[in-house]
Amino acid sequence: MGTVKIDASWYEVLKPQFEAPYFSQLKDFLVAERQQYTCYPKGGDIFAAFDRTPFSSVKAVILGQDPYHEPGQAQGLCFSVPDGVAVPPSLVNIIKEINSDLGLELTTRHGDLSGWAEQGVLLLNATLTVRAHQAGSHQRHGWETFTDAAISALSERRDGIVFLLWGSYAIAKSRLIDTSRHHVLTAAHPSPLSAYRGFFGCRHFSQCNALLQQQGLSPINWADIR
Repeated sequence: MGTVKIDASWYEVLKPQFEAPYFSQLKDFLVAERQQYTCYPKGGDIFAAFDRTPFSSVKAVILGQDPYHEPGQAQGLCFSVPDGVAVPPSLVNIIKEINSDLGLELTTRHGDLSGWAEQGVLLLNATLTVRAHQAGSHQRHGWETFTDAAISALSERRDGIVFLLWGSYAIAKSRLIDTSRHHVLTAAHPSPLSAYRGFFGCRHFSQCNALLQQQGLSPINWADIR
């Protein structure tokens, strides 16, 4: 898996997962995959979401399904791509909704969401790796157990987090969240196939900030796309 980079606070929370039998099997699977195929993201970026946003700093969670599976795209943060990489369609639609919701004029030339992660937005994919050119190829090998444990830990040990769940796959994760302690916003997925069925107009970005400010927390600067 390469050099693992994960914030110490998250490592302590997830240590039981790293030590569980299923995770050993997952590591064996990943080693075998990398011997035969190109996989994304690179080893040092697999846990980037946890490394960029410490456990105690999480104010909001955006949940994706899989890393991007084409060269140069995946960087360990859901929906995000490195600067210089063409912005994928779902992220184009996310930026469109931000502009509409907040009255901004962000361009779709940039797609690096690291600035969100650094402000406390956990950009978490349910599956943290993927085989090149094959969406969903690393699902059901253990990653979902790992990331479900992360969501459950946030639900149980923190309060007032805003979860932005887009599409049926992400919305199903609401079963892990104590809605008496946290805020859950749901909408259609921002992909071109579904964005017009309820993602556009959801106004999740302004709603998230309002919920944070009600708790005395600073809002997210959603314009920080690099």
